[in-house]
Amino acid sequence: MSKAERTKQFIIEKTAPIFNAKGYTGTSLNDMITATGLTKGSIYGNFENKDEVALAAFDHNFSLIVNHLKQKIQQRSSTIDKLLVYPETYRNFLELPFLEAGCPVLNTAIEADDTHPLLRKKAINALFLWKNAIEKHIQNGIASNEIKANTNVEEFSAVLMSLIEGAVMQAKVNGNPTVLHITMGFLERMIQDLKA
Repeated sequence: MSKAERTKQFIIEKTAPIFNAKGYTGTSLNDMITATGLTKGSIYGNFENKDEVALAAFDHNFSLIVNHLKQKIQQRSSTIDKLLVYPETYRNFLELPFLEAGCPVLNTAIEADDTHPLLRKKAINALFLWKNAIEKHIQNGIASNEIKANTNVEEFSAVLMSLIEGAVMQAKVNGNPTVLHITMGFLERMIQDLKA
């Protein structure tokens, strides 16, 4: 990795938590300077503009979640156990340093839906990837006779994602994980009910 690439990666890693916490609009150039210790010229010498930094920060934040989930899922053998990684992870998401400010997909989707088409597209793609991953697990479970053959794959993935994001939003707004724990308990029972 070249010095320029290392600097670019440094900027992304240092500003990503700020973009997740404050959003695109709320993150200022001064925030980026403070987080990195670099000058405006150094930041914008590596990125064309704030948009480019924000898009890279979103990718970084999303990859942290994806990599965390993948690592946990790969340690599981059964499809049901793989699906249970979702409620297990999100039940305690406030304790995961990279999710302290909330889910970057949710945060970005809410802020960018009507205001920032490029970030909105990133959030849409992230939701699509997440949906596909869940559906693939369920389809694999049906194929291996672990999950009921009549399971509506699309419906289940939509409900799982909605429960997680809705509970995360409520927990963040209230500053209280109770609703998250209740919802993840419900989701665990839903997943267990998929068993063939």
